[in-house]
Amino acid sequence: MSSPSKNPLKKLKTSLVDLRARHRERHRPSALGFVFADRIDYLDGGRWDAVASTGSVFLRRERLRLIETHGPENVVPRYAMIFCAERPVAVIAVQIVTVTGQHLHREDSSGVDAQAGARVLLKRMLAPAAKAASARLRERVMVAGNLLAWGCHGVAFAPGEDPALLWPGVAEALYRIRRAERLTGQTDLVLVKDITAEQAGVEALRRYSYRPLETEPNMVLALDPAWGDYEAYLAALDAKYRRKVKDQVKKLTEGGCTVERLTDLAPHAKRLHELYLAVHGNAAVRLVTLRPGYLVELARVAGDDFRCTVVRRGDEIIGFVTSLRDGDTAIGYYIGFDRAAAAAGLPIYLRLLHATIQDALAWRCRRLSLGRTALEPKAGLGARPEPMAVWLRHRLPALNWMLRGVLDAVPHAEAPERNPFKAVRGDHS
Repeated sequence: MSSPSKNPLKKLKTSLVDLRARHRERHRPSALGFVFADRIDYLDGGRWDAVASTGSVFLRRERLRLIETHGPENVVPRYAMIFCAERPVAVIAVQIVTVTGQHLHREDSSGVDAQAGARVLLKRMLAPAAKAASARLRERVMVAGNLLAWGCHGVAFAPGEDPALLWPGVAEALYRIRRAERLTGQTDLVLVKDITAEQAGVEALRRYSYRPLETEPNMVLALDPAWGDYEAYLAALDAKYRRKVKDQVKKLTEGGCTVERLTDLAPHAKRLHELYLAVHGNAAVRLVTLRPGYLVELARVAGDDFRCTVVRRGDEIIGFVTSLRDGDTAIGYYIGFDRAAAAAGLPIYLRLLHATIQDALAWRCRRLSLGRTALEPKAGLGARPEPMAVWLRHRLPALNWMLRGVLDAVPHAEAPERNPFKAVRGDHS
């Protein structure tokens, strides 16, 4: 006689009972209170700030307002605050993005990130037929997070609150927003973007049919407190990697290039946007595209927490990179460069990556977040992978059932193992 645990009929019955229980739980209102808004200024700013101060810099109202006014044309923001009695306990920033075939222009699944993960699922479940289906594709995806950055920028919990008790409230808020959005168009896929091990209690989302999809890791360079400046970082590299940096500087110098800080972006907005598009246009997935004035306005609202470094060849800017400060984390943000100049042998990209290290050290940050593209060169800087996942669900229960098997099959790139630093006594890595 087979054991109960191996009895397929008993296992199916248990699954169906669990499915019904989760259905009832999803459709039973919690004891929490909610406030929803289409614009951040519709909400009580003091209450929002009290909770958002524990989260990402991208949850600050001036950053959210910036996306409302200068964000991508295919993104619509929504907001929610969660209350326990009179006390605000969580805030949520949502972006509803309209996805068409022009955003998903490659058939392969290489380079899967938080955004490309949505692309893979859309293609497999919503438009599985062929390239013609991709051309006709027009879907709305709801994202708890920020499509203009990697990281968990969509949810924050008030100090002292237990996230495990509040994630169900997040799921309810997202459900309410999705249902309300039926007035303007159906939204099939809901994502909670870029969850890391630091986000406690997120497993509670499984009860609401959310499933994790691991993406490429975020490459993070831990900054040694002993590195007082960039020269100290260079001194910590072993001879081979230090020589590579010197070769980069030499090639740029011989090519007539200089590297400098750009303090006023406005006169150069058009050129910076051209260079951004030169990189962005080569990406496999382009769910969102910056408007020309976004970086200029970001520099204005971020103040001392923003820096822009450019590479000039004569009077022409041929590359730029921006850095943002988020507490003790520096973010190597948007980058752009002249692809023809790079193809001719100028190491523009690598030199700009080093500029973000300089910014992070000048801010005395603890870590530098470099994102999840170009894993090899970032590993060569000493960055290590930080695993990330998006949690997602489809509005149709049958497709949520299929997700369990599909997600395990979606590939993602692994970061290479590199250690560019000098070996220290007792270090056998």
